[in-house]
Amino acid sequence: MPIYTQSEYIYVLGNTQDAGMPHIGCKHQFCLDNFNMYEEYYVTSIAVVNQEKKKYILFEATPDITYQLNYLKDNIFQEFLLPEAIYITHAHIGHYTGLMYFGREALGSKNLLVKVLPKMSNFLKTNGPWSQLVTLNNIQIQNTKFDVSNSELNNIEVTPIKVPHRDEYSETAGYIIIGKNKKALFIPDIDKWEKWDKNLIDLVKDFDYLLLDATFYDSNEINRDISEIPHPIVSETINLLNSLSKKNKSKVYFIHMNHTNHMLNPNSDLSKSIINKGFNIARLGQKLYL
Repeated sequence: MPIYTQSEYIYVLGNTQDAGMPHIGCKHQFCLDNFNMYEEYYVTSIAVVNQEKKKYILFEATPDITYQLNYLKDNIFQEFLLPEAIYITHAHIGHYTGLMYFGREALGSKNLLVKVLPKMSNFLKTNGPWSQLVTLNNIQIQNTKFDVSNSELNNIEVTPIKVPHRDEYSETAGYIIIGKNKKALFIPDIDKWEKWDKNLIDLVKDFDYLLLDATFYDSNEINRDISEIPHPIVSETINLLNSLSKKNKSKVYFIHMNHTNHMLNPNSDLSKSIINKGFNIARLGQKLYL
């Protein structure tokens, strides 16, 4: 059996939907019980880490980025390190607003590489306060293209792919992450699997890890018109993948869960049911070796 301890790995830095957990104004008991357990429920983000060389790339700049980079410091590097690059999926609040902490009022970083698609690039460059980050050289924006690979870490190749989602301010990307031994797919946001030009069952068979949108377990969780905020319902995703082998199901890691989704609670009956069906739920601090 191959040994992956010296290879790069994905490190889970958060698993909640954009507004985090506890959620603003939330009256659910789970929110109320967890105001003092904030660290457990950061907004969805992953890092790809080379621990030996003390380097990493970051996916998403979340509102929790201060805590997430400190989590990396405490648990991986034992010193504060900035990423070699930050890849951003799209312009919804949980995915890019953490960039503000690299600005004049906070860290004041210098030329931190931020990799985004063209429409997202234009959004950052032409709207404050993000444009000030560019003007002051706190961040250096580099445009990416769909289906064109990038590399800031040895042995790691990152390729953005187009994903159907609410694109009010930018395109939406998912990311293919290929390492020496394994490859992963990161899709924290998508409208519906059937709207995509790719077949999810085929993707599960092709990849070693898939971190997939799990915003809502079912359509009755919230008192809002869910058609205004479309996501794949986890129960639908499970039914879609139900015919797969146990090995293939185990490749799936559900991520990006709303505060109403009891999958967030590792001790809930729902979480235990998901695991019993052969799937995984992404949790803070998990390592997926590449």
